[in-house]
Amino acid sequence: MSLKVRIASGLFGLVAIILIALAFVSNDVSNESDHANPPLTGWMKNFTPVAVSAPTPEFRFQDRNLKSLGLGDFRGRLVLVNFWATWCGPCIHEMPTLVRLHQKLDGKDFQIVALSEDRKGWAVITPFITKNNLAALPAYHDPGGKAARALGIKGLPTTILFDRSGRELGRLAGVAEWDSAEVVALMRYYAGGL
Repeated sequence: MSLKVRIASGLFGLVAIILIALAFVSNDVSNESDHANPPLTGWMKNFTPVAVSAPTPEFRFQDRNLKSLGLGDFRGRLVLVNFWATWCGPCIHEMPTLVRLHQKLDGKDFQIVALSEDRKGWAVITPFITKNNLAALPAYHDPGGKAARALGIKGLPTTILFDRSGRELGRLAGVAEWDSAEVVALMRYYAGGL
């Protein structure tokens, strides 16, 4: 075998090895990027994941007994905070879907916090919940809109998803069907199974 043939043969073999290695690396990177990106389809196509999760500003809200709570009270759970009001048409539309999502995923790993921005507080929230058969909804009140300001809420409804340690994972401004299959898939993605 001539020297030229051996060199060409060796180069061909080296190129083949490099191409095979690149195919494996490309496949691994592709699989990692698929895993690193949450499923954002259907109602969740407008969900905006946070690129780098920073510590969440402290905010407080009240339960029906006027007890002060914060995200820390739900530590260890995935928390979906929905900002709404009794006068907000799109909010009213999505409230039943939040109840159904709560019923589907409620447990030690997931919590909904439906945070009302009504200025008159429980005087209007309670009758609204009763009238609209939303008693199963984990409703809370944001007195003075302090939580909404702390989190930069610009309109209603806005929904923010927080991880188990209270860091923001992403948000959706606008209405969604919260009990849809794509929402459940997104919650399960971030919760690691639910």
